[in-house]
Amino acid sequence: MRCSGSFIAGVDISFLKGSDEHACASVVVLDFPALTVLYEAFTYVSLPAPYIAGFLAFREVPALTKLYDDLRRRRPELLPDVTLVDGNGVLHPQGFGLASHFGVLENISTIGVGKTFLHVDGLTKPDVKALMAKAREDGSDLVWGAALCGTTGVKNPVYVSVGHMLSLDASVAIAQACSQYRVPEPIRQADLRSREVIRKWENAGAVDTTLDMYHAYASSGT
Repeated sequence: MRCSGSFIAGVDISFLKGSDEHACASVVVLDFPALTVLYEAFTYVSLPAPYIAGFLAFREVPALTKLYDDLRRRRPELLPDVTLVDGNGVLHPQGFGLASHFGVLENISTIGVGKTFLHVDGLTKPDVKALMAKAREDGSDLVWGAALCGTTGVKNPVYVSVGHMLSLDASVAIAQACSQYRVPEPIRQADLRSREVIRKWENAGAVDTTLDMYHAYASSGT
């Protein structure tokens, strides 16, 4: 990734409280390394298919591809060098999670950032917490991902894995470089902003099924 004049994106989907069907999908684009938000977009998502652990991509990736295609059409000059996805990449029971699925469909560089741990190749969450600072081989020679505590004082890691078109070393380095809190800033901003939309729906007592909006901000360098 370019160091100067780079863009980095985060994508996330937040659900209406008590619902696994009505949701708001969001994408944000930040400049790097300043991590100032330059673009945000939201769309309403109806997900009638039931959630099945390990098959998140089949429910969520259509909304993410819509947001990214809209970004490509609306503001192509803000297309990111890499996109962080709130979901796993190859650290996945099928070796192909939401971040990988999305990256392949859009032919873009993606990084999977999981907030919870999916059991892969005999590893469990206690194993990872106990061996975060050590190299581990358990059942294969493949390194599935890395547990990352991005800032001082963070005790619960996020789980970084290759999504598409990047190495694990590069994925971890980028996630680390844009971490100001537990969750890397691109995903954190996408999550915060989609949850604000959800709060507006809750306060209004109605879901805006027509939601499809975006906003671009002036660069801090202009």
